[in-house]
Amino acid sequence: MRALLVCATIHHGNTMRVAEAIADELGAEVRRPWEVSADELGRYELVGLGSGIYYGRHHSSLFKLVRRARLIGVRAFVLYTSGFPRVPVLNGCDASLKRLLAERGAEVLDSFGCRGYCDYGPLKLVGGINRDRPSEEDLEAAKAFARRLMERLARPSANT
Repeated sequence: MRALLVCATIHHGNTMRVAEAIADELGAEVRRPWEVSADELGRYELVGLGSGIYYGRHHSSLFKLVRRARLIGVRAFVLYTSGFPRVPVLNGCDASLKRLLAERGAEVLDSFGCRGYCDYGPLKLVGGINRDRPSEEDLEAAKAFARRLMERLARPSANT
């Protein structure tokens, strides 16, 4: 299975560490959004998109890439790191990217997120939060997520 993880990591490399852990389990390559064309995304059977969370959303480069892509027949997942916990009541930080993926034709399988070190804005004054995240436990959870994805993809589809 051809798999690709597209990861926008800007500040501390938190999300890249998670993406690499998942990619190792999937046998996937990891690239940045500006290194991938929209046409390329459609050539993979599984595409993961991830970044840190900026004001409640994934990095804008992921949205720009996905808006140009045709993802019919592509299975996708979302990953993220965030200084703050996910708030499902507010649609969660992954909802808008998952919705866009589905609009472009992808079958959105799941999402994985964990806390990450953040020292943005006023948090810099206190040395940041989650200094030790993602932790080894977070990376193990990311690998377990990847294994569950593989198990799910290995099961016969109800449509076949």
